[in-house]
Amino acid sequence: MRLTNRILIAEDEPRIASFLEKGLRASGFMTAVAKDGYEAVLMAQDEDFDLLILDIGLPGKDGWMVLEELRGQGEYLPIIILTARDEVRDKVAGLEGGADDYVTKPFRFEELLARIRVRLRDKRLPKQQEEMVLRAGNLALDLRTRQVWVGERLVKLSAREFTLAETFVRHPGQVMSREQLLSQVWGYDYDPGSNVVDVCVGYLRQKLGRDHIETVRGVGYRLRI
Repeated sequence: MRLTNRILIAEDEPRIASFLEKGLRASGFMTAVAKDGYEAVLMAQDEDFDLLILDIGLPGKDGWMVLEELRGQGEYLPIIILTARDEVRDKVAGLEGGADDYVTKPFRFEELLARIRVRLRDKRLPKQQEEMVLRAGNLALDLRTRQVWVGERLVKLSAREFTLAETFVRHPGQVMSREQLLSQVWGYDYDPGSNVVDVCVGYLRQKLGRDHIETVRGVGYRLRI
């Protein structure tokens, strides 16, 4: 049984890759470096790593493509994005795309090390992956790959539609008011009088099937089970 955690570093800047390798090895980890996105995907798939540190600006396939491909294949490896992009929308995209954490450059190694240890401590065993799939009736939502199934049919949802579907599936049979859905799915940046909830529910009905979400007049919506 291997007692030392192995970390894959997907980073094309030699200076940063070397800095990470030296720091992680001094902290007791084994490391390997992928210099582009193609190599990162192959190494993550074929070798026994416990965590991936992923730069977004990789040549070949960028970090977004690597993240999408690995999660789309059901790869459960914990992934920490390490990038100079510090815009909120980039952080949201990374986390919603399946990353476990997001660290911006420049960074303090001590902070990155602490985040790595948290992810490794919380790492789930393969037999526990089923816990990442939410089910209600014939709906199944995979929280890791962001895939949605209606029976045997795979349905493609936008990030917002997926979050709305997840909210319904977590509260099957419960009436959810528009205000509740606004706060849980959109946050508090939207006007309570907006019809954004009704519009998104309409899109979700078209994709999941109209019978899945019931309108409760004067109150809100409910997922039928």
